[in-house]
Amino acid sequence: MTTAQQLIDRSVPFLDAVKNRTAGGELETWLNDHHGPGSPLYDDLARMITDGVRAGWAANIEVDGPKYRRSRIADPLDVLNWFSVTAVYMDSVEPYRGQYHQHPYGELNLVVPLDASAKLRGPRGWSGPGWTAPGPGSHHYPEVKGGALIALFFLPAGRISYDITPPAE
Repeated sequence: MTTAQQLIDRSVPFLDAVKNRTAGGELETWLNDHHGPGSPLYDDLARMITDGVRAGWAANIEVDGPKYRRSRIADPLDVLNWFSVTAVYMDSVEPYRGQYHQHPYGELNLVVPLDASAKLRGPRGWSGPGWTAPGPGSHHYPEVKGGALIALFFLPAGRISYDITPPAE
């Protein structure tokens, strides 16, 4: 069974490779082209975070009941190029919205569907397996539909803000 430290260790070379890149559409395309499903990095991280959720050390703190959970796996550290590592588990067949939040410095988000039809809404719409990379200053509701998935996300400087008011709909 995978440990949190093994996931952190596997993340180090990846974060070395992206430390000087800015989250956004260009990086999202690059991540999916170079580290998408079927690549060693995606497959390793997807397996490891799935093990972590099943073992109870990742995405183990309920935000809105057992179908919306998250947990920080690592705070920003020098070895991680000052990225934090966090996991979110969401499970809903019908579209479901989580907590509205902002990414002051952007986010790199590995999407791991546990159900084949599960999708996460990212900056480019609904996404199955792969990466999303909301840019600096972006803000949104995390949304899931089609079943259960895990989002493993890397935040520059660990920055995420929940004290932002959603826009009127």
